[in-house]
Amino acid sequence: MEKLKYPVITISREYAAYGRTVARRLAQLLDIPFYDKDFVKETAKHSGYSEEEIEREGESMSPASRFMNSLMNNSMEYSSSYDSIFHAQKEVLLQLTKKPCIIVGRCGGYVLRQAGIPSFNVFLYADKEVRIKRAGELEENKGINPKKAVEKHDTMRETYYRQYTHHALGDYHNYDICLNTGEVGPERCADIIASIVRMGIE
Repeated sequence: MEKLKYPVITISREYAAYGRTVARRLAQLLDIPFYDKDFVKETAKHSGYSEEEIEREGESMSPASRFMNSLMNNSMEYSSSYDSIFHAQKEVLLQLTKKPCIIVGRCGGYVLRQAGIPSFNVFLYADKEVRIKRAGELEENKGINPKKAVEKHDTMRETYYRQYTHHALGDYHNYDICLNTGEVGPERCADIIASIVRMGIE
């Protein structure tokens, strides 16, 4: 494993913008692990919630759920599953970043910034047409209209991100680099990120 200028990389992304593809190639280039779905099992251990609940609530929230979450949180006796899962994921994330790694989603850049842990924060996006095509290729959307899948995930992911960071997903002020995977291509995006985080590249 080579010495990296930025040993921890976070990848925030629009739905179906090749986030996992970029993370996987970047992990190969830098010889460090990337964490995405792995969060589910680890968070289950820390939170007491099932893997199915974490899959459902660990990075997505509908506007209606956000409203009810905010409303009910005014009650001293109320503890939402969204909040519990978020805090469990936060603890897992902070443990994982004690070693060089790539974190996909989970408000990673925000969590690490709040904890004072340096990281190189990436945002990946693509035109909607590109993402709809990609969504149609994903096994999780089998039998689902890909356009509706993209719109649903966009809304729920953006709502979740705003709930726990108080920022808009994709606001370039919160990232070190934003890359259009549809135009640049996921492999080239990974190459660009790798060249930046390697030691000695300014």
